[in-house]
Amino acid sequence: MNPRREKRSPRTPAFKKKNGKCVIPGAMPAEALADYVLKSGNDEADHIRSYFECEAPDETVRHLEKVASESIFGQKMDAWDVRTNKTRWWVITNPTNLYSQKLFPSLDYTLSFHVGVTTRVMQSEMSEEQEHEHDHINQLWNKLARARATLFSAQKAEDFQSVGMKCRECLLFLAQSLGHAEMVPEGQEAPQRGNFIDWCELIADHLAGGGSNERLRSFLKAISKSTWQLVNWLTHAQNAGKFDGSIATEATENVLGSFRTAWAKNEESKQEAKRRHRTQKRG
Repeated sequence: MNPRREKRSPRTPAFKKKNGKCVIPGAMPAEALADYVLKSGNDEADHIRSYFECEAPDETVRHLEKVASESIFGQKMDAWDVRTNKTRWWVITNPTNLYSQKLFPSLDYTLSFHVGVTTRVMQSEMSEEQEHEHDHINQLWNKLARARATLFSAQKAEDFQSVGMKCRECLLFLAQSLGHAEMVPEGQEAPQRGNFIDWCELIADHLAGGGSNERLRSFLKAISKSTWQLVNWLTHAQNAGKFDGSIATEATENVLGSFRTAWAKNEESKQEAKRRHRTQKRG
C-alpha cells in the first residue's frame, strides 16, 4: 500500500450502493424540517397554526413555513406551506384562507385565485359609504392615468399644457372627495369648491390634527400648495416640454398618494379607538 495515498472518506448513506446502483434516501420526516429552514416570526407561525387547527381540527400540523410574500395594492399577503398528518395545504393571509394542495398545486395560481375571491367578498360586504369612497379612489387614479397618457403622446407646448389641465382636474377632484363641511371651523365660511389650497389646509388639519402630527400636517399643506402652483403654471407655459409635464404628473401623484395615505391612517386610528371602546365596555 502506498503510504502517500490519501485515505478515502467513508461514503455517506446517500451514495451507498445496492446491487450496483445508488440508493436515494427517503423523504425527510415533516417534523424534522423545522430544523433546516429559516425561522419565521414565532407570532406569525403560531397564528397560522391556530387558524389551521380551528379550520381543520381533524388534522395535526407537522410542519409549516412561509414560502412567499407579495404586496397586492399595498396589502401584504403571505403564503404558508402547511404539512399535516394527512395532506398538504396552502394558507394565504389578509384575509386568511386555506386551500388544498391537491386541488391547487400551483402557488401562483392559488394567490391569483385568493385575490379574486377575497376582493369579491370585500366588495359585497362594503357599506354604501365605503363603496362610495372606493369609487372615488378609482376615479382619482383614472384621471391621473389620462394625464399620463396625454404626456406620453405629447409633442407640442399645447399638449403639455393639456397635461397640466388634467393634473389640475385630479387635484380638484381630490379636494372635493376628501373635503367636507364639518371640517370648516365654527364661525368660519367654507372655501369655494374650486379653492384647492384652502380646502387642502382644512383637510390636512382634519386628517393630521394634534401636536404629534405637526410635521405631517405641514408636509401635506406644503406639497398641495406647491403642486397646485406648478400645474397651474404648466397650463399656461408657452415653452413647456416633456420634463415639465413629467415633473407635474409626478408631483400630482405624490399629492394624491400622500393625502390618501393620511386618510387611511386617520381611518385606522378611528377604528382602533372604536375597538378599544368596545373592549372597555365588555370589561
